[in-house]
Amino acid sequence: MLTYIIRRLLWSVLLLFVVSFVVFLVFYTLPSTDPALLRAGRNPDPALVKILNKRYGLDQPFYVQYWLYVKALIFHFDFGRSYQNQVDVRPYIFSRMPATMSLAIGAAVVWLLIGIPIGIIAAVKRGTWVEKAVMGAALVAISAPVYWLGLVSIYLFSTDIGKVPIFDATGNYAELWDNPSQWFSSLILPWLVLATAFAAIYARFMRSNLVDVLDEDYIRTARAKGLKERRVVMRHGVRSAITPIITIFGLDLGILFGGAILTETVFNIPGIGRTAFDAIQKSDLPIVQGTVLIGAMAIILFNLIVDILYAFIDPRVRY
Repeated sequence: MLTYIIRRLLWSVLLLFVVSFVVFLVFYTLPSTDPALLRAGRNPDPALVKILNKRYGLDQPFYVQYWLYVKALIFHFDFGRSYQNQVDVRPYIFSRMPATMSLAIGAAVVWLLIGIPIGIIAAVKRGTWVEKAVMGAALVAISAPVYWLGLVSIYLFSTDIGKVPIFDATGNYAELWDNPSQWFSSLILPWLVLATAFAAIYARFMRSNLVDVLDEDYIRTARAKGLKERRVVMRHGVRSAITPIITIFGLDLGILFGGAILTETVFNIPGIGRTAFDAIQKSDLPIVQGTVLIGAMAIILFNLIVDILYAFIDPRVRY
């Protein structure tokens, strides 16, 4: 187990550098993303552009710029300094992390509480109208884009412009430790919108896995021994069927910790996703690269945790 963890960590570090290099290369090779030109204004003065290039080290070769970035990242955990906002990237991104974590964790709880039970019901009631109705609704939920669903939800249920004003969800986000009630009320609608598609996907996965498991021989044996159907399904069927879903959950949660760009943008939540969206519009390379690295770190970390948990959840897994 220890050897496996060390090997995965080494591969993770290598992957992070590859990701950072690709992002750096993309922004370096696109002439429209020159930060000096962007800061110099609509009709830039060549002398001013030259000064800005010198100030930010943009007049140096690509490999020199990347080496300086990597050296600062390794020895000082320094993500650089924003071209547009003139702030250090690392504390700037980390200050946005609580909002993203609040959104991701809350949405994850909602979609698990909805998706898993619906999938179990659909598997137990397979072949009936209940399964058809549930799976049909799940298909509709998967097909609805998050940004469209978010805008429609704001139009219908927001206290500002909603036809049925219920939720306070248009730019009124507050930190949990500052105003818990406002924090909760401002995130209810984003949680529901973000969890809709995920809940539908998890319901379909749970239904498919559980249907396969309920046809296994050991399930027939449990029923033949006279165990109640509820216990057969929950203690034997669900326990086996839910194992593959853990992998999907780790990946999904890691992605959301890297920033739910569409949801945060629609609901004006000051998280990592909204920060990345604004930085991309301004071609602010240090912030874009910092948000990408944070997202890659989150995905790698959650995948590693899931792989380790597999050894304890499923006794058939050995490293």
